[in-house]
Amino acid sequence: MDSQELQKLKNKYDIVGSDAALDRALETAVAVAPTDLIVLVSGESGVGKENIPKIIHQNSRRKTGKYFAVNCGAIPEGTIDSELFGHEKGSFTGATETRKGYFEEADGGTLFLDEIGELPLPSQAKLLRVLQNGEFIKVGSSKVQKTDVRVIAATNVNLSHAVAQGKFRADLYYRLNAIQIRMPALRERKGDIYLLFRKFTSDFSARNGICKVALTNDAVQMLINYRWPGNIRQLKNVAETITALESKPLTPTTERVVLDAPTLSLYMPREEEALPAVFDGPQQGGSGMSDADRQMIIKALIELKQDVEKLKQERQNSPMATGQTPLQPPIQAPIPTSNINTAPIQSHIQPEPQNPEPEEVEWQDAAPLTLSVQKMNEDLIRKALERSGGNRKVAADELGISERTLYRWIKRYSLDK
Repeated sequence: MDSQELQKLKNKYDIVGSDAALDRALETAVAVAPTDLIVLVSGESGVGKENIPKIIHQNSRRKTGKYFAVNCGAIPEGTIDSELFGHEKGSFTGATETRKGYFEEADGGTLFLDEIGELPLPSQAKLLRVLQNGEFIKVGSSKVQKTDVRVIAATNVNLSHAVAQGKFRADLYYRLNAIQIRMPALRERKGDIYLLFRKFTSDFSARNGICKVALTNDAVQMLINYRWPGNIRQLKNVAETITALESKPLTPTTERVVLDAPTLSLYMPREEEALPAVFDGPQQGGSGMSDADRQMIIKALIELKQDVEKLKQERQNSPMATGQTPLQPPIQAPIPTSNINTAPIQSHIQPEPQNPEPEEVEWQDAAPLTLSVQKMNEDLIRKALERSGGNRKVAADELGISERTLYRWIKRYSLDK
């Protein structure tokens, strides 16, 4: 591929970077796409392995067929066979009807099996059979079925080590490893780190109507020198957190906020931590929060900051802040009925003392930073439900989360009562 074609491919799949190892991975994906070879995509968690199977599928003869992505590590061991191969009605408790599995649904298309190293050993044997001759049997059935599916697998663990430890079948490993495409870790793509940071802060600021965040040279160097164990996913979380907490509302005269190294250091996670926390303080770690929860919390923060900026503006534009005296009704002296004195009348009305200049409203004063994450989430959800008239789908769309996540939060905070 020439450079122009490669850049067009990156633009199509929203890939940022010019690292040689990244380019080699993309070129390999396009090269093997017209074949039906099994592809194993390897790389650490968070490096963007999910782009490779999409590129292969869209550039293959199966592009008009179905494409499914299955995370093998996210499916319970007891149901993984049913998910992959389907089941017959009554084959187990809860099997109220016959169901197709992914291999049957994806017939003629492509199936991406992510985290293949998490697949249980019994399921590995069944997968090997499909890869060898396209045959599978549904759970609870004795009928052999055929399927024509191209399989692309991905792993963030060393499968050869898993084979040595008896956790992964050697024959399946060799079958999957026909073509291996390795996605480089972010620390191996130092020249792409700031490019990715700028993209993430630009996208986030555009979605929320706030200023972009730029870095000084020393801050850029700090960003590049960090190891980024969570790779692109971790960098995105840090960039969005910094933008949410350090940016300002977008104005005609302010489109960018520039941060120096000392400010950036407050948000950089420690080396032993996988992901930074959003609310426990910039120095605290933790990776248990889901992306949907994190996005909702950041949205609550932005709304709080916008309310504070609005309050600041109102205070600054108030008559007392601008030095103007509020209009008072004219005072009329009573007309005496006798003993009229021609001496000048002296007013006994004393002018009201001027109020001192109001103090500028600070973020710490106006926004209750001691407010718990739970309280902010609860208030945000309640307001969204009120604005939607109780329509949970509309509320979920407004919050930028799935209905499933919204139901979970409603149940947690007993908002359905």
